[in-house]
Amino acid sequence: MNFLSLIEAKRDGRELEAGQIKEIVADYAAGKIPDYQMAAWLMAVYFKGLTTPETSALTLAMRDSGDVLKFPKDARPLVDKHSTGGVGDKVSLPLAPLLACLGFRVPMISGRGLGITGGTLDKLESITGFKTALPLEKIVENVQQVGCVICGQTERMVPADRAMYALRDVTGTVPSIPLITASILSKKLAESLRALVLDVKFGAAAFMPTIEQANDLAEAMVALGNECGVNTRAVITSMDAPLGRAAGNWLEVKESVHCLDGLGPVDLQELVIDFAAHLLVQTDKALGMEDARKMANDCLESGQPRKKWDEMLAAQGADVAAFSKKLERDHTAPLVMEVTAPQDGFVQSCNARIVGEVVRDLGGGRLTKDTVIQPDVGVDMIAAAGEVASFGAVLCRVHATTKEQAEAAVKRLQEAFKISEFPPESAILVREVVQN
Repeated sequence: MNFLSLIEAKRDGRELEAGQIKEIVADYAAGKIPDYQMAAWLMAVYFKGLTTPETSALTLAMRDSGDVLKFPKDARPLVDKHSTGGVGDKVSLPLAPLLACLGFRVPMISGRGLGITGGTLDKLESITGFKTALPLEKIVENVQQVGCVICGQTERMVPADRAMYALRDVTGTVPSIPLITASILSKKLAESLRALVLDVKFGAAAFMPTIEQANDLAEAMVALGNECGVNTRAVITSMDAPLGRAAGNWLEVKESVHCLDGLGPVDLQELVIDFAAHLLVQTDKALGMEDARKMANDCLESGQPRKKWDEMLAAQGADVAAFSKKLERDHTAPLVMEVTAPQDGFVQSCNARIVGEVVRDLGGGRLTKDTVIQPDVGVDMIAAAGEVASFGAVLCRVHATTKEQAEAAVKRLQEAFKISEFPPESAILVREVVQN
């Protein structure tokens, strides 16, 4: 293969054949194409884009660059959910056991956070003993026996995507809809799913700042997912405010358990129920969204998903007794400091981007891939828009390792909250649903 000619073809806006794209991915994964040439091709894609057939070919080639999960025949459909990421977004944690209790198998292959976007694996690794790195056979075994697993991709799952994403991250080619689509769906297609629901976020702390950009990405992923044989839907949700009342790895795990206990915040529970309902409809387990939401809500209230959560933890090596004791503690970080309201009024808004930056700077997120995560730091008791905020009332709490960090976080978070004389209009969390 003359890769230089393919770089030039894409640079000039010409469409590549599926076989050519397959060869590009295979050769790069095998180390036959140097990074500098692949970087040039990715930049050409960034500027010239990919057609739908090209994106489909790239996605399938990336999926086939490594191992694909294979499951025995089973009446329980294989399903998953993926989020484009946000601040306080812990939906996957309570959703996986809920789906397992609704009669699904959930091979949830998740990722780590970078910057202000929290990572599901980082959250779970705040649980003593919990293993996120599982061999292929163990992933299949846990899915079959427990009904759900949340873990990272193995070294041999979609290796081309891992290598290409690392290159995109340092060459300014991450914000490309075809490349994002191929990256996300290649991993999900490697799970051998029947149905997939996507949470595509927009707003102050989202990868896509506007709803129009989020819609473009959602439409691209839904079209390609369905074309590749997976019933795919996307739910477009707002990420201007943090989701729930907590942001930070352990604090989000704790809030997820509260949700499973029926005590979680309203917005978190709304999304958990909504995504479960979509998958019930997508797999013909429910006739419509109203019935599906009732099924999901009744299941959550039964307490079975909470038991399934502990079963999943034990199956992945966690010390469930130690986990239960840790849940009882008010805080596990060395220092907690309050942010209080400077005046009487109503919480007009809370800027999710500022909250995310604070959590990152406390040590709860990554500035580089080598950053060592501090699992117990973060922000909790976050006041939601519309709540009364009398002078001196707690707007949130900072969990930090040092007094200096806590004081800096408090000062920054005072800028995140806007207090006004009148309550704001009710925020709409779910804006659109994209489906075939």
